[in-house]
Amino acid sequence: MPDLLDSLMPGLALPPGPVLRTTRLTLRPLHGGDVAAFHRLINDWDICRRVPDAPFPYPALQAAEWVQAAGADRAAGRAEQFAITDASSDELLGCAGLKLSKDRKSAELGYWIGRAHWRQGYALEAVRRLTEWAFASLPITHLSAVVAADNDGSLALLRNLGFTKTHNGHRVFSCRPGEKLPVKHFTLARELPQDAKAAPPEQAAKTLLVVAAALIDAQGRILLARRPEGKKMAGLWEFPGGKLEPGETPEGALARELREELGLETDPKDFAPFVFASHAYDSFHLLMPVFLCRRWQGEPRGREGQKLAWVAPQDLAEYPMPAADRPLIPMLRDFL
Repeated sequence: MPDLLDSLMPGLALPPGPVLRTTRLTLRPLHGGDVAAFHRLINDWDICRRVPDAPFPYPALQAAEWVQAAGADRAAGRAEQFAITDASSDELLGCAGLKLSKDRKSAELGYWIGRAHWRQGYALEAVRRLTEWAFASLPITHLSAVVAADNDGSLALLRNLGFTKTHNGHRVFSCRPGEKLPVKHFTLARELPQDAKAAPPEQAAKTLLVVAAALIDAQGRILLARRPEGKKMAGLWEFPGGKLEPGETPEGALARELREELGLETDPKDFAPFVFASHAYDSFHLLMPVFLCRRWQGEPRGREGQKLAWVAPQDLAEYPMPAADRPLIPMLRDFL
């Protein structure tokens, strides 16, 4: 077996995988050129005592193996590991990643920052970006995190990002074999709890009128669009459509939205009224008439960065949707 420390040398091309950016940071796939810096940063008692799977001293060979395994885990769909680097210099500052469950519906968050870069907000900036990307790009419904009970910095970071403590527990840390240390478990759901709650009557917000379409192809499948990063409820799947502009009819607005969002040309005469949704979100009340449509011109494409999927009616429940869309699933399934 070739020596990993010799085979993972600087200068290798960036492995495949997403690249995430913030104002100061780049989160990118790890490569062989990161091994030396990775080992130098993580081989620190104050880092290893906070990372459950990090032994101390941290062997150089294990650093090389970990970097190599990160690429294999991404390819196999087991994990998404990122190098946290300075956006201008590509200097390695730490790592952050997600270990996905077998059904890929949840993931455990982990991260660390080298001691020289503490107290500069890098961890918060990196984890916030990773969390946004995860909910927008992965099929997960929630994230979990396990933090040493005395790790005040990470406890504050998770609370800042909206994670909720679920329970206390114990876990064996590799740096202290055979000893179970107290930890705290946290979770963050894709949708914030208030998303599904009605506003109190005295704070009732205005009604927002939007229109949506269930586009049905020749195989009886329905088109869903996934909300891209940067939008509220990013990562959730929905029926194409959008807000009505002043003076528009629902049919006219739907034809415009399908053209702008998907590049489709439609005739409002081909829209068949089907059902409507009425749902109270935290800051507005949504009223959404839904039309069926089986005829259009062109091939749908996500013109606003959204992913698309043709879904059989019986599989609609497998796609996480906004609260207003979910009640439509059994109606469509029964009708089709």
